[in-house]
Amino acid sequence: MPSTDVRARIKNLFPKIFEVPGTHDFAPGGGLYEKGDLYLLDGEVKRWAGATAPVTSPVCVSEKDGPAAPRLIGRAATLTAEEAARAMQAAVRAYDRGRGKWPQMKVAERIHCVEHFAELMEGTREEVVRLLMWEIGKTRKDSEKEFDRTVEYIRDTIEALKDVDRQAGRFSMHSGILAQIRRSPLGVTLCMGPYNYPLNETFTTLVPALIMGNTVICKLPRFGVLCSAPLLRCFASAFPAGVVNIVNGDGATVVTPAIASEHLAALAFIGSAKVANILKRQHPMPNRLRCILGLNAKNPGIVLPDADVGLAVEHCVTGALSYNGQRCTALKLLFVHRSRAEEFVAALAEAVDKLPFGLPWEEGVKITPLPEPNKSEYLAELLADAKKGGAKVCNKYGGLSNLTFFYPAVAYPVTPKMRMYHEEQFGPVIPVAVYDDVNEVLDYVTLAPFGQQASVFGNDPKTIGSVVDVLANEVSRVNINAQCQRGPDVYPFTGRKDSAEGTLSVSDALRCFSIRSMIAAPNSEANTELMQEILLRRTSNFINTDYIF
Repeated sequence: MPSTDVRARIKNLFPKIFEVPGTHDFAPGGGLYEKGDLYLLDGEVKRWAGATAPVTSPVCVSEKDGPAAPRLIGRAATLTAEEAARAMQAAVRAYDRGRGKWPQMKVAERIHCVEHFAELMEGTREEVVRLLMWEIGKTRKDSEKEFDRTVEYIRDTIEALKDVDRQAGRFSMHSGILAQIRRSPLGVTLCMGPYNYPLNETFTTLVPALIMGNTVICKLPRFGVLCSAPLLRCFASAFPAGVVNIVNGDGATVVTPAIASEHLAALAFIGSAKVANILKRQHPMPNRLRCILGLNAKNPGIVLPDADVGLAVEHCVTGALSYNGQRCTALKLLFVHRSRAEEFVAALAEAVDKLPFGLPWEEGVKITPLPEPNKSEYLAELLADAKKGGAKVCNKYGGLSNLTFFYPAVAYPVTPKMRMYHEEQFGPVIPVAVYDDVNEVLDYVTLAPFGQQASVFGNDPKTIGSVVDVLANEVSRVNINAQCQRGPDVYPFTGRKDSAEGTLSVSDALRCFSIRSMIAAPNSEANTELMQEILLRRTSNFINTDYIF
């Protein structure tokens, strides 16, 4: 594609409002989404009559012949501290110090509620997908994938809990003590998901917390708030009152009543380490607070001298630029051996300039507008800083922008004196650094504040083995000849240092949101008879040997 065509397409990227295809719009004709002022409190979907905040799309539109600007797509409830406190009170009542209906339910009954929710959720697919496209600029294909993966995650969580419960159905005896060990809930849980995966990442904490018997307050992210609106009635229909409460508004306002309460037992937060530390310090009894955190990452890609450059480029492009690089698992800094650097950068730049870009609903599009305000300006600052330090933008169209759209840029050679060497860019900029000895890269990983993942590209068993041995003690996943990624969800997803606390896989998450509880008795004839009577008469939900199939 000639340079002039790309530049012209970027310049004319955003359509007039009446040219937006109605088949992809949630409100044909350019209207506003009408459910943004809803919230869920104590089992009831309520419409907020107070102040609301405008929700704009990264998709910019122009009316008639006016200038393009982010399209206003709806308004979101801005709840006050009073409503947030009521949500906390509802969750506390529903848990009732472990005596509430939900934590006292048998596992099979909780599973039935979650299954019912998943069935109701499937009926909202098209509405949620369109909102994801418009609200956070995610392609239709990726929006559909996020929705479907979330439903699949719910069903996988159900199956994982069945396995856990079947294993817990056995009694054991050691040293004359008869015992049964099961997992029990922690209590009231605060869940806070990120804007880049407002559905999937939120549900990876919300669902396991719920299914283990905890009651939940869910604070919606800054962006991606509307996509949860279609699900509020699903939650209200599937769960007892107060078990799920979903609120929105200024973080400091609506989060404080929960995080500052001694009744809060668990915090599930996906965001920055800085915010996580602030939240944790607000809890009055931090030793009682279980934290499950997904935080920052600066995942390196390491290209060894004997790497297959074609394979490395393929995975680095996808790994760095899927959903515009707005993923914690994205490759955010590439280290290439000096002997292969020029070859690699040339191939990488060519591959990046071939990526199709456009609006989220366009067929085959890979690069779309960015939802964060002023993100293009921030990325431009990073590039300017790198250029000042001697780096160049190596792909022809790198850094071209128009309002919320920013064309991916390959910056090379990046050095430690540049901001993008250290800062998590969380966007479509690919920094490439050169190394002579792989120990230089390993030192970088060791000294870095983050430790989520790394990718290594090469073929020499001895070198790969020695590099893996160091990385495995610094990051939580080493990908060999592959990009960094989260899935499959059966594998552990976590990080070291400032990248995570707790582990989120389907089975690990169940453990994160619960604790092992045990009943024990001396192995006497009387106690054996007592246990048998409890089982036969079904007088306890905890003590049972039922199997869930």
